[in-house]
Amino acid sequence: MRIRVDRERCVGAGMCVLTAADYFEQDDEDGRVVLLADEAEDCDTAIADAAALCPAGAITLR
Repeated sequence: MRIRVDRERCVGAGMCVLTAADYFEQDDEDGRVVLLADEAEDCDTAIADAAALCPAGAITLR
């Protein structure tokens, strides 16, 4: 699965980091999401959970 983040939509809540730290971290400067890997195994439910929990809807999966 392909992961995309929209840093402009991100509000820095950090739910993605708490849910899938292997794929996301927060920028030290502005607190917005930083994508560590843009592809993941289809069976990694943590990424789907992170996208679902994002309050800004800044994470999309394909």
